[in-house]
Amino acid sequence: MPGLLEGFVYAFSHLHFLAIGVVGGILVGVIPGLSGSTGIILMLPFLLYVEPSAALIMMSGLFCGSMYGGSISAILISTPGTPSAAATVLDGYPLAKKGQAGKALWVATIASTAGGMVSALCLIFLAPQLARIALKFGPAEYFALMIFGLTIMASVSASSITKGLISGFFGILLSLVGIDPTLGTERFTFGVVRLLTGFSMMPVLIGVFALSEVLLQLELLSDGKLARIPHTDTLGSIVPTKKERKGLWKVILGSSILGTIIGIIPATGGAIASFMAYNEARRFSKEPETFGTGNLAGIAAPEAANNGTTGGAMVPLITLGIPGDVVTAVMLGALLLIGVQPGPLLFSQTPHIVNNLFAGFLVAQFLILGFGLLSIRVSPLILKAPLAVLFPLILCLCLLGAFSLGNSMYDVGLAIIFGAIGYLMKKHGFSAASLILGLILGPIAERELSRALILSHGNWLTLVKSPIAVGFYVLALASVGYSLAGSGKAGKANKA
Repeated sequence: MPGLLEGFVYAFSHLHFLAIGVVGGILVGVIPGLSGSTGIILMLPFLLYVEPSAALIMMSGLFCGSMYGGSISAILISTPGTPSAAATVLDGYPLAKKGQAGKALWVATIASTAGGMVSALCLIFLAPQLARIALKFGPAEYFALMIFGLTIMASVSASSITKGLISGFFGILLSLVGIDPTLGTERFTFGVVRLLTGFSMMPVLIGVFALSEVLLQLELLSDGKLARIPHTDTLGSIVPTKKERKGLWKVILGSSILGTIIGIIPATGGAIASFMAYNEARRFSKEPETFGTGNLAGIAAPEAANNGTTGGAMVPLITLGIPGDVVTAVMLGALLLIGVQPGPLLFSQTPHIVNNLFAGFLVAQFLILGFGLLSIRVSPLILKAPLAVLFPLILCLCLLGAFSLGNSMYDVGLAIIFGAIGYLMKKHGFSAASLILGLILGPIAERELSRALILSHGNWLTLVKSPIAVGFYVLALASVGYSLAGSGKAGKANKA
């Protein structure tokens, strides 16, 4: 505790570094196509000129800020700033269209802060113990976890389980394009060299969520049916009522813990955690039919979960030197460049750096809360912009975000193509979220299945030998059963 108190003294004396990281992370998260890893890379030249502790808290602040920032564009313009905010679109944007963008942002801010604080406390007090959990996960356990994740494809589709599954399997099919990760052979490239790398996540994400929505709105505009998204500036419209807040803390706490656990497991990340939390919130809701139409729990669950992964992902990084996701992988490289070697010796040789990180990580959550609440008054004003300005601005941001991935017009073309695909999917009731889920989880499931079979010399029984894996299979069956039961009830209600 004395060391932790010294860490808080250090964090507050270097609050400007932490604030730069948080604000920079929020801005990076808001812009489609950019992410926390991009922000850390852009910040790297500056990090080389500050002391290691300051560099570490700046990176952690940017990491947390970028997770939160993705929700702002997801809610306001149906464009997830980061893949982790893809699930937030499902209820955030419908709520904004109802004239309650401020309320949606308020819930996202509170949930993000709570998720970050829960993960920060777990990081501070349980890091070594939690790291042991990550070590228990092998290829069989990862594969089982991905199977459980894939069962969510049906439930995130509000209109039809069948259409949700079709969308999800289409996403899995897209993930197969490129080079076989095990055999190194080409698959579904049809001789096109560009397809050897497969489909990048962000162009697909930008296309099926953002560009498709612009096309839908332009169609309504041409038919004279487009109504401006209303917006009110009164404080009462921003803070949810007591009735709306009822039960929200249970969702936030449960999703925060789920996100922290998922974040601890390497190679998972915020996107997986947010969809899982969304599915569980919908499963245990008394009004599951309202999800996808603007339910506040549908915003709180993914935002608490994806911010919960931040502290979770830091656990294997600092205790074992194993990055938990893409951002912490970039952070690992940055730490090595500034002379910090993550791992068990970090705690014994330089405990002050660890304490400074713990304190800075916790203080960063309060900065996110402060900056987030301040921005609620300003950010929804984008909805008041003239349509002649708003739609071109959204298009420019989306195409610029796609281009920034690899400075390539190929990614821009992909975003446009998937914008058209997303437009057709939305017109006919297919789920864009299921497609993204299949695209994210498909490659991980395939990779871990191959590893498990290689290690066991082709013995498929290795997939069911682990109690952890069996537990995930049971959860997967329960998830499928719940979705089918819900579909049956909905069908009877429609007939009645």
